[in-house]
Amino acid sequence: MGFSSLFLKLVGWKAVGEPIPEKKFIVLAVPHTSWTDFLIGFFSLRKLGQKPRIMIKKEAFAGPLGALLRAMGCIAVDRTSAASMTRSLISEMEKSENFCLCICPEGSRKAVHKWKSGYHTIAKALDCPVYLGYIDYGKKETSIGKRFELSDGARKDTADIQLRYEQMNLKAKKPAGYATR
Repeated sequence: MGFSSLFLKLVGWKAVGEPIPEKKFIVLAVPHTSWTDFLIGFFSLRKLGQKPRIMIKKEAFAGPLGALLRAMGCIAVDRTSAASMTRSLISEMEKSENFCLCICPEGSRKAVHKWKSGYHTIAKALDCPVYLGYIDYGKKETSIGKRFELSDGARKDTADIQLRYEQMNLKAKKPAGYATR
């Protein structure tokens, strides 16, 4: 049993699903209401055979924590310019043969009704698929989720994705911090 499997077993979580066949893809991580979502999601993706690259605000990379986050494959992002952050991620993904990018479309651990659509821009630019990953504290279950076929409309796709998540009836760690629409 690998470390990721052991970690999930110790905290009472299960990762369901199969590894993704594509070399480059995006996994949306919903809901995102606590820093513990990062740990559960990271080790779940590892257990499912992925090497996740997770965006984290650059401020978290100060001191010794930064070295650990970099070693785990986390990406420091400057959130002051969404456009430059998106371009930077596209560039980084283009350079790699394999890339599992994990994105929290909520963009915050607070409840937001208008999710960010940078995932859409990145996926369309790289012609890579998007999966509807989830973390459900009610079932203590996480998954890469189902593949979502993107159209050319970022706002429409995001609204459709939010509706699908709403229909999943997911339980967040902090329910007040999760809103789908």
